[in-house]
Amino acid sequence: MMETMQQPLAAAPFQHDGGPIGILLCHGFTGSPASLRPWAEHLAATGYTVELPTLPGHATNWREMNLTRWPDWFAKVENALLRLNERCDAVVVAGLSMGGCLALRLAQVHPAAVAGLVLVNPAIASADRRLVALPLLRHVVPSLAGLANDIAKPGQNEHAYDRTPLRALHSLTQMWKLVRRDMPMITQPLLMFRSTTDHVVDGSGAPLILSGVSSTDAVEVLLHRSYHVATLDYDAETIFTRSAEFAERVATARPLQGGTR
Repeated sequence: MMETMQQPLAAAPFQHDGGPIGILLCHGFTGSPASLRPWAEHLAATGYTVELPTLPGHATNWREMNLTRWPDWFAKVENALLRLNERCDAVVVAGLSMGGCLALRLAQVHPAAVAGLVLVNPAIASADRRLVALPLLRHVVPSLAGLANDIAKPGQNEHAYDRTPLRALHSLTQMWKLVRRDMPMITQPLLMFRSTTDHVVDGSGAPLILSGVSSTDAVEVLLHRSYHVATLDYDAETIFTRSAEFAERVATARPLQGGTR
């Protein structure tokens, strides 16, 4: 029988019914809602309607995640987006790492449902040459050592796996290709936070996003005190405050597109 780790409260999904502006938060690969929980709580306290789901195969164990693929993760956030769009006047989608890739894909597939994007150290590419062997390696080795808790601030825990499931990772790279291919389809305002020191995601993806989108409103904010999981790090308050301001601005400027009136 497959062993499932006990899910801490911080790693549980989060939902809050607030005002007419909705925000969907997407966590990262092998991570959990714990990495975004303080952000979600800040947005809820500010008055937003917030959804932070747990992606399939996450917050259990890496073996279970190896049975899932990127369409499973995408379907989860897609359903959350459509639910938010039914009851909100505008929805902003935000994501950390792989969650940023999922956010970009949502904007590509559902442009009318996404008013804006907030990305934190988004993962859409990697210069790691080991990925070349991944299509074959995933059939031989089920996992490799993980890269959890890349956080400069002591005492933080994103409740991520200590192993990287390779079949799931290979699927993630397939999503990267789709997102990069369709990058010009993105026209929404975009706010991207990027840590200058990141031991998980290298700098190869950020230029592809900024140069690839068709958005006329695209801003990059550099974070000098935080590592990969910046939402739990020294620059977290900057992310929380600026993303809340961004959501208010783009939602107010956007024509109403369905949802509750």
